[in-house]
Amino acid sequence: MSERLSALDASFLGFEDGVSHMHIGSIALFEGPPPSDEELRGMVLAKLPLVPRYRQVVRFTPLGVGRPVWVEDPHFNLEYHLRRSALPPPGDAEQLQRLVGRVMSQQLDRTKPLWEMWVVERVQLPHLDAPWALVSKTHHCMVDGVSATDLLTVMLDRDPLGSEAAVDHRHPGRSPRDAELLAGALGAGVGDTLRAARGLLRPWRVARRGADATSGLLRMRGVLRPPPASSLNGSVGPHRRWCWAQAQLDDVKAVKQILGGTVNDVVLACITGGFRRLLMGRGESVGRPVRTLVPVSVRAPSDHGVYDNRVSAIFAELPVGIPDPVQRLRSITAQMADLKESKEALAGEALTELGGFAPPMLLALGERLATRVPQHSINTVTTNVPGPQRPLYAVGRRMLEAYGYVPLAGHVRVGVAIFSYDGHVGFGVTGDYDTAPDIGVLCAGIEAAMEELLEICTGSPVGAGR
Repeated sequence: MSERLSALDASFLGFEDGVSHMHIGSIALFEGPPPSDEELRGMVLAKLPLVPRYRQVVRFTPLGVGRPVWVEDPHFNLEYHLRRSALPPPGDAEQLQRLVGRVMSQQLDRTKPLWEMWVVERVQLPHLDAPWALVSKTHHCMVDGVSATDLLTVMLDRDPLGSEAAVDHRHPGRSPRDAELLAGALGAGVGDTLRAARGLLRPWRVARRGADATSGLLRMRGVLRPPPASSLNGSVGPHRRWCWAQAQLDDVKAVKQILGGTVNDVVLACITGGFRRLLMGRGESVGRPVRTLVPVSVRAPSDHGVYDNRVSAIFAELPVGIPDPVQRLRSITAQMADLKESKEALAGEALTELGGFAPPMLLALGERLATRVPQHSINTVTTNVPGPQRPLYAVGRRMLEAYGYVPLAGHVRVGVAIFSYDGHVGFGVTGDYDTAPDIGVLCAGIEAAMEELLEICTGSPVGAGR
């Protein structure tokens, strides 16, 4: 049985080109010896029934009519998706980060299920006894950041002794023919039209939702204007750099408790400090804020376990021109509170839903344009995903730290992925290889901003904890 991609899921495939690679990822550090090939294969095989997308491929409909569909891969080979590498001596953080950048620079093969896992051996980090890492790549059409957290929880174990293998109830069947795909696409188009018509028969619900969305759209008008010229924007190449920064969740909460705001506000304030240092290091003005796209989940609590894209966005202005770290935090706190009062995130959701009612043959073009327009109106992308706050294990080895990878697209040259896990906050920074060789300055600035806030709260210098 085939399943059609949603309009948003399909847009991530349509947006991908030779320089924009639309896969997200994670980099996790583990204790203990690296698992053998047999152990890793056994771990994934035990969980495959829980993530059917891992055995499915994307099939495009003839003539581009309608959205693509997910079908079972008749030639699925687990060995292809499980990779292994090792760092040369000394195996330090810089070498691991360079390897991650190289792995993430390669597009996933669309003729196969759109994911990979890499075991990286011989890791030697001064701050952590973690001799191996697990690097994962998953195409954005499969999963957004929030459901990716759920997926990570599914693939790993809560108990070091592991868990029972999931029962496989699937019935793959045969792959649909082109004529069947075309007929299904035409039928889906009729279904979309009928659903839209039924929605119009609920006038009060439509009016209420329309008023909220209109309010949000009015608030979003400003982002249609291009931001100030910045080295953060411009053409990008196909290669990536990747680096990390880190903090402790207890430290973030301590700052929040004393200075106010939310955990997310404190994190954004640290990132603001990082961008301030980066731009000043480049000799650029910090007189204008850095505009960032912040993806927001519109997934209901009951949707956990559904691995798809249900995400909207808000647009925040990072006040890099404010030198005082406390004032930066307060500025962000006020701004985020204002954004929450607006209906900006709802407006983003309404825009993505409109894709389901567009004529099928115009859908790809419309989504590609809709995805590109915001890219010309922002300086960077900042994702913040709360991960599990309990230990997770891979074949009995405890995961110690985890970092995210966010793709670059359009004219955005730097992106930040924040991922919290078991009391640790990891900042994964992606940069275009040719135009952002200094993302390490951004990472150092994030950690320095956290130190400044802690020092203000405690009255004494605090180590970075790298």
